[in-house]
Amino acid sequence: MSVLAVGLSHRSASVSLLERTVQSDDGVVKLLADLLAAEHVDEAFVLSTCNRLEVYADVTKFHGGVQDVTERIALRAGVALDELADHLYVHYEDRAVQHLFSVASGLDSMVVGEQQILGQLRTALQTAREEEGVGRALGPLGDAALRAGKRAHAETGIDDAGRSLVSVGLGLSRATLGDWADVDAVLVGAGSMSSLAGTQLRRLGVGRLTIVNRTPERAQRLATTLDADVAGIDQLADRLAEADLLVSCTGAVGIVVGVDALARRTGKPLAVLDLALPRDVDPDVRALPGVSVVDLESLRSVLDGADVARDVEEVRRIVTDEVGAFLARQRSERVAPTVVALRARAQEVVDAELARLRSRAELDERTSHEVEVTVGRVVDKLLHTPTVRVKELAEEPGGDSYADALRELFALDPAATEVVTRAAVVVEAGDDE
Repeated sequence: MSVLAVGLSHRSASVSLLERTVQSDDGVVKLLADLLAAEHVDEAFVLSTCNRLEVYADVTKFHGGVQDVTERIALRAGVALDELADHLYVHYEDRAVQHLFSVASGLDSMVVGEQQILGQLRTALQTAREEEGVGRALGPLGDAALRAGKRAHAETGIDDAGRSLVSVGLGLSRATLGDWADVDAVLVGAGSMSSLAGTQLRRLGVGRLTIVNRTPERAQRLATTLDADVAGIDQLADRLAEADLLVSCTGAVGIVVGVDALARRTGKPLAVLDLALPRDVDPDVRALPGVSVVDLESLRSVLDGADVARDVEEVRRIVTDEVGAFLARQRSERVAPTVVALRARAQEVVDAELARLRSRAELDERTSHEVEVTVGRVVDKLLHTPTVRVKELAEEPGGDSYADALRELFALDPAATEVVTRAAVVVEAGDDE
């Protein structure tokens, strides 16, 4: 397995650039198809969120893989490669594994410890499996990353330390609002982030809450759980005329709330919280009287200074443990075909010598069986210690060299280990059916 990670996130790129590279569900599928057709890519999955676009791939060559992946990201994102290159990061093999586990644990999120990334990673893996992009290499990697993320949330206080975008955003918006019970709030969108925002607003005791969405059925379902009103997108300007707070977090590409939607306001203060990427709210609304805007760019500057050192350190320890365990398993699995091939070679020698003995001496059935068992025991005892030790040593960094030494010392045919590896793949594929 040669894992390559290529991507950009809120740590390496501006919000405006991330807006241009965000991929819809259909865009992710098309990018996957492009990647899997590339010369140096065997497997791949795409993690696309509001704050990152990352490709994880099993590649045959490092440089060829980097070129294949970066070119296809640029093509699907519609951004010139020269412009994109300065904002892309590349991780390979152990560092790629480390990065993915850190992402899954919330350490690389804009809000440290946020849980949404686990669901987003799970969706990315599911999509790749449906498109036959994930197999023997990336399947176990993705599952191990999810396990690390679950441990991080279950065993530490990172959930509390890493406040959600919603909580922080509402906290910043609070400066222009009065008592929550007097606040008239409009929530645009009906997805998971909108659900979080609506739930938090209800906990705060917001006076009136209206859900606005392009799909009335989705708006109504969310409104029912939040005891909120419902309005169509064509009624947005009417509702915003008297609103005190606008929270927008849709998955739309392009402006959802333009300056014209606020044209009926008369200068009454309005707090705007735009949690979408690409942004939902036209940046020009900042110039309107009484309007204050908090968006992802604003949140980044605040959240960077959050004091979550203790929990972050604990999560880092979990990530280190999980990465180490995963890499040890991978190294041990890589040496397994060599051990199997060595034992098969030893059995071939035993069978040949027994055949030679039987051709030269007449042995009764009992004696022949005893000789066969005795020789087999001798071979097993001779091979036991080196095969156990090579598995143990293989779990350490650089352990692959011991398998190489076995193949050299016993002149094992490389094709023999390939046969064992292919057989393992066939068995695993059969188990999945």
